[in-house]
Amino acid sequence: MLAIIGTGKMAEALIEGLKNEYSIEVAGRNSTKLEELSHKYGVSTATLDRYDITDKIVILCVKPYALDEVAHKLTGQAQVLISILAGTPIINLQKIAASSYIRAMPNIAALKKASMTTITGNSDAKEIATKIFRSIGRILWVETEKELDIATAIAGSGPAFLALVAEALADGGVYCGLRRDAAVELVRGLFAGYAALEEIHPAAIKESVMSPGGTTAAGIKALEEKAARAAFIDAIAAAYERTK
Repeated sequence: MLAIIGTGKMAEALIEGLKNEYSIEVAGRNSTKLEELSHKYGVSTATLDRYDITDKIVILCVKPYALDEVAHKLTGQAQVLISILAGTPIINLQKIAASSYIRAMPNIAALKKASMTTITGNSDAKEIATKIFRSIGRILWVETEKELDIATAIAGSGPAFLALVAEALADGGVYCGLRRDAAVELVRGLFAGYAALEEIHPAAIKESVMSPGGTTAAGIKALEEKAARAAFIDAIAAAYERTK
């Protein structure tokens, strides 16, 4: 039994991605939301109060500040506790009884089984955790919690950063006179095409497009003048600092 504790956006993304692979039970406080999830995804549900986690694989999908409250509502000992709580070390997760502890950071693309998930924790639960998250996309196992926190800033927060890029590119097209729907469609196609080039180093992609004195060179110059590269480095650093 895979028990997902929480009813927020990431919990729902995991339910959507895992529902055909695992028997899922969702536990939470909001009975209305639980009913919606049961109807939408066909999963069983339970209220959080005195929820028994004995021998279950538990995925904890609540806000970090809610950890203490949730821990007090659970009974029994989980087989494995998998936490997707940002910035919450394993030592803090031990408030909830489990035989093994895992930290994982999927992203919202789990909805489409395209998550980039970073995982770390007890090696005896590595196979279980990697199997679960491989079913919703790509995985990367790291050896330390510090590495996972850095990865959280890249792959966890990254969809929001890329969304900002996508929105800005479309806005640029509109600014220059393109219809909004056309600009958005172009950006969608751009991102899909770039994803197909993932095996090529980013620098090589840039060099293959950037001809001498051309339009791309002019655009790159404008981005460098605005310190776009430094801004993204700072964004990753700021997100990582927040995890601490």
